[in-house]
Amino acid sequence: MSSSSATISAVPSRRLGIIGSIAGILALMAAVLPHWVVPIVFPPPPADQVIVDTGHRIKDRVIAHVKGVEYQAPKVEKSVGRSWSETASITAVSLGLLAILLSVLALILREERLLAAVAATLGTGAIAIEISFVVIGALILIAILYVVGNIIGLF
Repeated sequence: MSSSSATISAVPSRRLGIIGSIAGILALMAAVLPHWVVPIVFPPPPADQVIVDTGHRIKDRVIAHVKGVEYQAPKVEKSVGRSWSETASITAVSLGLLAILLSVLALILREERLLAAVAATLGTGAIAIEISFVVIGALILIAILYVVGNIIGLF
């Protein structure tokens, strides 16, 4: 009897590691899936419509400047797809931080290291994916500005 109770108490707990791993998996799903699913469910407006709308706003701004009137930008509503993407990004980062926190707590409480490492890796991966999308967007914007600046002779 005493040998079986000694082996039961020697097994480290897994509770925080498992919860952290689940939070990490959810964070990874929230980081990756919206970039594929949201454009399919809520397609963005066509490029020609965006170009025409931007042209109208620039024309209105120039006319207001010529008249000496302050330009009043029209209120633009967020699309449903954009709000879903923003919500998914916030959820991914939050769940990723939760997974990292739970993995640290699992290590402090001397739980199983493998599950703590899995939770930390999943949480860090979800945060890294979100940061990479921001960096890719910034690089694309810099490339567009460079091309436009090169065309008008700024560089």
